[in-house]
Amino acid sequence: MYKKSLYTLLLGVFPLLLCSGIVYSVLPLYISNELGASTSQLGAVYMVGAFVGFMLAPYLGKLADRRGKQIVLLFAMGGFGVAFAAYGTLSSLAPVYAVQAVEGASWAAMGATVPALIADIVPDQERGWAMGVYERTWSLGWIGGPLAGGLLAQHVGFRLTFVIGGALVMLGIFWLWRSLRKLQVPPPPASASCA
Repeated sequence: MYKKSLYTLLLGVFPLLLCSGIVYSVLPLYISNELGASTSQLGAVYMVGAFVGFMLAPYLGKLADRRGKQIVLLFAMGGFGVAFAAYGTLSSLAPVYAVQAVEGASWAAMGATVPALIADIVPDQERGWAMGVYERTWSLGWIGGPLAGGLLAQHVGFRLTFVIGGALVMLGIFWLWRSLRKLQVPPPPASASCA
């Protein structure tokens, strides 16, 4: 039973992992070539996302403990969908930093919730195996994503590629929204606090 729950969760997360491979394979080219970022500005863009994730990760983890991992994961996926689609609307460099901040928070929330959900779903003696399956799901997204990203960007352009990526994430959100409540996950304790 736990394997079905695990695969249900990973099937919902996979579109994001595929999309991240699509987006991140072409994003530096887009930011540099289309938005005119210098090499140092490109580094600063990625630094903003990482810094926001660094700052928020513990708080988002506590929020997941208090409000439920499923709901925090859905909001994280929504953040990714909005961020990836937003890249296709930008005409200057400045808003990229804000989009990266949303992404950084979303990565932190996902990093706090998916492994914790797996730990809730899977028996202790199978958790190493389950985390390996999760890592395999990451790898599969990053095997297909960069190739798809390069082909899409070449044939339909950067902007439409990002919109397609955002739509993929929305499919994952729909799947998770329909299926997460069916997973065998214990509810958050009533006394949990975000303090």
